Amino acid sequence: MASFIPRRVFPTVDSLPRSYFLGHHRAGLNKMKTLLSSIDLVIECRDYRVPLTSRNPLFEENLAGRQRLIVYTKQDLGSEGRDSDAKREDIIRQWHHPSPVLFSDYRDPHSVRKILNFARDHAAAADNLTGSRMMIVGMPNVGKSSLLNSLRQLGVQKGKAAHTGAQPGITRKIGTTVKVIEATGNREAVYLVDTPGVFVPYVRNAESMLKLALCGSVKDTIIAPVTLADYLLYQMNLSKPTLYQEYMLPTNDIMSFLEAVARKTGRLQKGGLPDLEASALWLIQRWRGSHLGKFVLDNITESGFEGDLNILESLNRSISQARKLERDARRKRLKQRHINAG
Repeated sequence: MASFIPRRVFPTVDSLPRSYFLGHHRAGLNKMKTLLSSIDLVIECRDYRVPLTSRNPLFEENLAGRQRLIVYTKQDLGSEGRDSDAKREDIIRQWHHPSPVLFSDYRDPHSVRKILNFARDHAAAADNLTGSRMMIVGMPNVGKSSLLNSLRQLGVQKGKAAHTGAQPGITRKIGTTVKVIEATGNREAVYLVDTPGVFVPYVRNAESMLKLALCGSVKDTIIAPVTLADYLLYQMNLSKPTLYQEYMLPTNDIMSFLEAVARKTGRLQKGGLPDLEASALWLIQRWRGSHLGKFVLDNITESGFEGDLNILESLNRSISQARKLERDARRKRLKQRHINAG
């Protein structure tokens, strides 16, 4: 262990796509804008494991004019309740001050109740005679629908109202309005609108795309599983190299690691050859289920949010510009391949 030195920088992968902004993302965002006049509160979900990278400036631009509650979902997948976790959460609260911020695990009634209480207090202050309507938004697969179901179950003791799944794109259009808090006394009911996840038009760098893919914001077919597993190995080594000690000693070599995993778990092809892609996909799913450590992929510092906002704003190009950049990048890659082949 003493001689092992993890990689401090992940190799740049220029061939990675920098966008996953799909047709139903655009349509969903346009529909959200038309509903905004009837919405009292926007609940924006961000992934606890990537608090910077899962921010989508499109929501701030297109849904301005309404109070916003930021909810960092999937806290249980990135926090173990350590002092360092509490410090990180304090820094995140400072980023958004004086705007409200909550951290949530949809399986934990205590954290879900905090959101319900906030929604109830906000609705009471709004004093809307027809009930308060709130909209839940976020990047794909950030946990919006799971949170909505938990709010509904705890708030009105009713079953699931939104479909959920491991891959992004389960919610593809604006859902029906769902009651999450009953009317009581002189307080009106609270309703929540589920929305499709909306990806950023353009991801500023390859590592941000890897982070989002590792957290499940893009389909697993978009980025090669071995590349994604290599990035996971890189992050595990930075966090705690012993996380995978049941498979092999600490290593920076993804191929050796995947071979060891394949043989340990029986993921073998004909002739006993290790199935590297199947092993890579299995590892990714294991991490998403918190079986290979709980850690945050973004570097969280007190000044990190301001610096990241400046970068995001400078690169927050229009959708058409993002498409042009992606086309130009593809042309360059094709041209380079032709040059290499010649």
